[in-house]
Amino acid sequence: MIGHIRRIGVGRVQTLLNFSFKATTEAQILISNTHSAALADSPLLQSVHDDGNSRQNSGRNQIGYNVSKRDKIKFLITTLLDLNDSKDSVYGALDAWVAWEQNFPIASIKQVLIALEKEQQWHRIVQVIKWMLSKGQGTTMGTYAQLIQALDMDHRANEAHEFWLKKIGRDLHSVPWKLCNRMISIYYRNNMLENLIKLFKGLEAFDRQHPEKSIVQKVADSYEMLGLLEEKERVLEKYNHLFIEAAKGQNKKHRNASSKKNKKSDDRKIKILLTLDFDMIQGSQKNESASDTLADAVDGKK
Repeated sequence: MIGHIRRIGVGRVQTLLNFSFKATTEAQILISNTHSAALADSPLLQSVHDDGNSRQNSGRNQIGYNVSKRDKIKFLITTLLDLNDSKDSVYGALDAWVAWEQNFPIASIKQVLIALEKEQQWHRIVQVIKWMLSKGQGTTMGTYAQLIQALDMDHRANEAHEFWLKKIGRDLHSVPWKLCNRMISIYYRNNMLENLIKLFKGLEAFDRQHPEKSIVQKVADSYEMLGLLEEKERVLEKYNHLFIEAAKGQNKKHRNASSKKNKKSDDRKIKILLTLDFDMIQGSQKNESASDTLADAVDGKK
């Protein structure tokens, strides 16, 4: 860890310290009151102390250990949003940020990526994921899918294709359908039709049945644009059941909507009738009351 901090350089660490809004106050408290306890509790600080570094440098190293996880994540998000579009700047900030961690903070990085996604910072997401992968971290299908999505949204279809071939496309029998569908859509939108057909045939080779009508339609359209009409008809015939099921689903949805509409209409009619009946009853009661009053008045005069 010490060697890692030295490689990062004092300049980057100092930059991290300057931006942390809690750092200075906490460092002063720790240096004055708990310096000895902190050295005993932290192997990193003990090593720095044993190496003959100054008391001030030891205090600076303590800062990273006393900023809360939430504040560290918030600090990194703010820093990444403010940085210029430079790979070295982004990688340097990320290196400095993880310098305080004994273990790679994969969960915190995931939270940062979620926050960047909400801000639609697709280019920055690509940089962060590539930095993470360069550290040998986050090598999961979920991370790969997130990178493919970010590259797609950042209009980098060729790069998404290269990453797909390198990390994902070699083992199609286990790739989630959601990711396969996204890649087919990327190929379709960017007129990379031959790559789309190749991926489709690869999935068919593993006997994976396409679950969505829209994907089959894209494949059929691609065959047509490439002039392969026989292949188009073959695909439409093979997956005809998806179109039938989709049509049934639409009819069912339409029937349900009509049924709900009719039910609301019937309920409204019943409500109107009940209101009319109630008004008639009240009117009848008023008439009876008026008749009784008139009869009493006549009897009184007699």
